[in-house]
This record gives sequence, C-alpha cells and structure tokens, in this order.
Amino acid sequence: MARLIEFDEEQAIQKAMEVFWKKGYAATSMRDLTDAMQINSSSLYNTIGDKHRLFVRCIKHYIKMRIDAVEQRYISFASPIQALESFIKDAADIITTEPNSCLCVKATFEIEGDDPEIQAIITSYDNFTHRFLKDLVEKAQSQHQIGQNENADTVADYLVSTFIGWYNSFILHQDRNKILNMADFIIRQLRC
Repeated sequence: MARLIEFDEEQAIQKAMEVFWKKGYAATSMRDLTDAMQINSSSLYNTIGDKHRLFVRCIKHYIKMRIDAVEQRYISFASPIQALESFIKDAADIITTEPNSCLCVKATFEIEGDDPEIQAIITSYDNFTHRFLKDLVEKAQSQHQIGQNENADTVADYLVSTFIGWYNSFILHQDRNKILNMADFIIRQLRC
C-alpha cells in the first residue's frame, strides 16, 4: 500500500497560487504545480482534487489575502478621504510594482466567462471592493470631505473599472508614471 505524504495544505495552496499567478491557468501543468507544492500528484488528487479544484482554491486564497490586507490597512485612517486617497495610491503602486499583475484580472481575461465558478468567485471580490469604496465615498460625503453631488455607487464603479484599466495600460506600456499621474488626477477630481 502506498504511503500518503502529509503536507501543509495552506502552504501548498500558496505555492500553487504563485505558479498560477505567474504562468496563468492554461500554461500551468500539473507537474509545475506538484513541483512547486513539493508533493506527488496522488497526494494532490486525494486532498484537493484536479487542476481546476486547485485553481478554485488558489483564487479563493488570493482573494482572502487581498480582503484581509484591505481590512487591516484601512481601519486605522483618521478620515474616509484619507483612506480613499490611500487606496487609490496603493492600487497604482500595486499595479505598477506587482511582478505578475493581478491574479483575478489575469484569470478573468483568460477564462473569458467560460468558467462560471471562477467568474462567480472573482465577481464576489469585485463586489467586496465596490462596497468598500462606496462606503468610503459615502462616509467622506457625509463628513463634507468630498462633494455630495456624485452618486457613491457610480464613483465606486468608476474606481473599480479604472483600476482594471490601469492593469491593462501598465501591461501594454510599462509606464509607472502614467498610472501614478492618473491616480493623482482622480484624487484631485474627488476633492472638487
């Protein structure tokens, strides 16, 4: 009887996520994954499942990391406008310094809507980001830190769409200053 190899599942998911993040779903082989996770394929199939199940786990892990980071980072700001401005600057910084772009953006373009499960997971993250930004906008409006004439939903939608556009722009042009200048522009517009 073959002996099952025990492994730290969370650490293995992290390593697999990094492979998917770098190579994309289609270009990642099971060998790439098992090598990175330092497990054999039977251990992977017996504990997590096939490549798709692993990808689902990796996307969920990535999103949880992002949400946890947002919730920890922005809780300490003195005012909602400071948190909102910092979020915009942080987004520009992450987009222009993260070596593999955003795993969710990459997955969205790669699956092109052909995987409802992955699309639903990514949509839930998009909804979280939208709610988070809308909440900051509403709080900043209620404290008269930004104009009240704009709909908070629309501002949040605009920001989320803008961040996705920045990913695309940076992939094409590799121009960090272009993204940082757009971030500064949006912050000035919010203050009007």
